[in-house]
Formats: sequence, structure tokens, C-alpha cells
Amino acid sequence: MGLHLNEGGDDLVENHEINVTPFIDVMLVLLIVFMIAAPLATVDIKVDLPASTAKPVPRPEKPVFLSVKSDLDLYLGDDKIDRAQLGPMLDAKTKGNKDTTIFFQADKGVDYGDLMDVMNALRASGYLKVGLVGLETAGKK
Repeated sequence: MGLHLNEGGDDLVENHEINVTPFIDVMLVLLIVFMIAAPLATVDIKVDLPASTAKPVPRPEKPVFLSVKSDLDLYLGDDKIDRAQLGPMLDAKTKGNKDTTIFFQADKGVDYGDLMDVMNALRASGYLKVGLVGLETAGKK
């Protein structure tokens, strides 16, 4: 048996490379944390939305109101209209000006899907400026 001792001194070779293994480990842990936390951030709860507390915008001289009652009847101003007549009736009311803001209001009991059907009909008719009307509760607590 032989024993070999290094008697050359304390000459250590310097390593000029960066060790990235701890950095990669930290990044993988963060990736896993965000992969787990991202699905938890989505909300699947039915909510009865409150009225808006924003300050009301001044009305134009002759606003165009489109209303949906709880029985899903459509009203343009005070006139009851059929859904198939929505585009032509809006064109007659706005004189063909598609840049007119349509003030859209719906009863609280109207289903969200029915509300979106009417908004899609507005979009299909070319009216893209839609103002949603809500209750004014800025001064009430």
C-alpha cells in the first residue's frame, strides 16, 4: 500500500464560470407555484351586481334609449318593437348615423344571455357605441 500526498502547495485553480444551477432551481419552483396559483385566480361565483356609483354623464339633446323589460320585450324610446325590426328602427331613429350612442337599459330580472343577444343584435346592426344605463346611487349609502 502506498500513500500519495500532494506536496505541491496551496495552488487552487480559479473557476471563472457562473454556477446557474441554483438559479434554475429557483425558477422551476416559481414556475410550479404560478402554475398552481393561476387557476385559483379565476372566479366562478354568481353575483348580483350592484348599481354604479359613477357620476352621471350629461345627456345629449335627444338620446336614443333601448330598453329590455323583464318579459324580454324590446322598447325603442316608448315604442315597443320586434327584435327583427331593431336595425331598421334604429336607422330611422338615428337617421342612419351609426356613431350615435345607444343608451341601453335592462330590467334586473333579464337573463345575461338575453342581454347579450340584444347587444349582439346592436353590433350586427352597426351600432358600436352603447352606453349602459344604471341606477344613480352616488349620494346614497
